[in-house]
Amino acid sequence: MVKLQENQLAIDECEALRLADYEGLSHEDAGEQMGVSRATFGRIIENARRIVADALINGKAIRIEGGNYQFVEGQRRFACNACSHDWEVACGHMRPDECPECGEKNPGRVVPGIIE
Repeated sequence: MVKLQENQLAIDECEALRLADYEGLSHEDAGEQMGVSRATFGRIIENARRIVADALINGKAIRIEGGNYQFVEGQRRFACNACSHDWEVACGHMRPDECPECGEKNPGRVVPGIIE
């Protein structure tokens, strides 16, 4: 088997891709979840996308490593802006796209210590 060249993607770059491209969050919301400014998040996601694009275009492997991070286990809380229903979703599951009570789209994430 041929040994592929590798591009290194830092954990924070991978998380930025997950939040923006997989979860569909805005740069502002994703930056808030990562604890960085919108501008900093923009720089992180731009670099991550360049690394992934280079790997796809040039047939390189992607190694995810490095960076400072902490795994969070347990539940994430969400709340509906329309009916005020709140509920929890286990970490590792997709972000809900609608309220299970009323069907309102794009419920908000309830982040401890942040009042939305």
